[in-house]
Amino acid sequence: MTERLYYNDAYLKEFDAAVLACEPERDAWRVRLDRSAFYPTSGGQPYDTGTLGGANIVDVYVDKDGEMWHVVDAPLAVGARVEGRIDWVRRFDHMQQHAGEHMLAGACWRHFAGHTIGLHLGRDDSSIDVELPDGRTRLTAEELCALEDDVNRHIQADVPIRCWFPDAKELETLPLRKPPAVKEHVRVVQIGDDEFCACGGTHPSSAGQVGLVKIVDARPSRGKLRLTFVCGMRAFLYFRRMYDAATAAAGALSTGWESLPEKVEALNARAKDAEYHLNRERRERALEGVSALRHGAENMGSLRVVTHVYDNLPMDALRDVASALIEAPDTVALLADRTETGCLLLFARAENVALHVGKLLSEAAKAFGGKGGGRSDFAQGAAASTEAVHFALARIRDGSAT
Repeated sequence: MTERLYYNDAYLKEFDAAVLACEPERDAWRVRLDRSAFYPTSGGQPYDTGTLGGANIVDVYVDKDGEMWHVVDAPLAVGARVEGRIDWVRRFDHMQQHAGEHMLAGACWRHFAGHTIGLHLGRDDSSIDVELPDGRTRLTAEELCALEDDVNRHIQADVPIRCWFPDAKELETLPLRKPPAVKEHVRVVQIGDDEFCACGGTHPSSAGQVGLVKIVDARPSRGKLRLTFVCGMRAFLYFRRMYDAATAAAGALSTGWESLPEKVEALNARAKDAEYHLNRERRERALEGVSALRHGAENMGSLRVVTHVYDNLPMDALRDVASALIEAPDTVALLADRTETGCLLLFARAENVALHVGKLLSEAAKAFGGKGGGRSDFAQGAAASTEAVHFALARIRDGSAT
């Protein structure tokens, strides 16, 4: 088995090793070494990248037999000694995120008896799923702050982080947060005096190197609470982006960032009021045009079919127009309103008309990538094109609409 150098020294950036095997793997080669400082994908932490004997590392994994393989973009000679160089920026970022996850998971356990299930370490942020007692899937803003305060106090105190392989006797005495996933060669990470967990990942030597942990999202996910967070340089860059965005918004509103919530609330209130009055005016104008629509209706035997496409007419106003139109006997209304992605549809018919507009609308919407339906006398839906109205009109003309 490959000796894993990162177990004893997570800060090792360069090493030399002997190539034990090199085999083709798809469009690359997989290499087995006698020893390695590269971390393989495991426990939610992604693999390390870097170079090996001049070739680029594109993956590192452990197979079903426990052998560690390095996937590279060029072949290496079996028996040769090669130099490995770790992409340290990526490695240290993963060390920060993984240690931050341990502290956050430990805080969830201490404060809420929350059992953490797995770590997902993404490119921009990381997340854990927490199973809370009594099936809870949410935490209050105050509870989330309590978690952040707990973790960042440990960071400010720069508590030590220790990783080691205890013997069976010592392992039994350790207050592990959850049972180990393996029975032998259990590696434990200890952070301060209150976080003990079995883990094979890489971590900094003290909590202060994590820098900062910030929870950026908390929501239910598959019956559990998903906490998304950033640590270290990711947290710094997160706050820089927030600062830049807040400063730009405050400048546009001629205020300081501290006053942004009040300014935005006032703007929203004014926008809603303006939208209300604008929609009311649109509705009134649309209703004023009902007589003209009736006058322009197409006569089809005993039927009078009204078709019209609006721009930016709210659905409730569209319903009012349709209701006004079908007050006249023998009337069918095929109305639409253009939207950014297509159109809204509303079909209606007078009480004495023997036509099922719900079925007609469903057919017309489906023909143009939409859906909808309703009663025989009143139906609504959406489609990708206003051509759905002309489709329905053609069905009535040729008598295929029932």
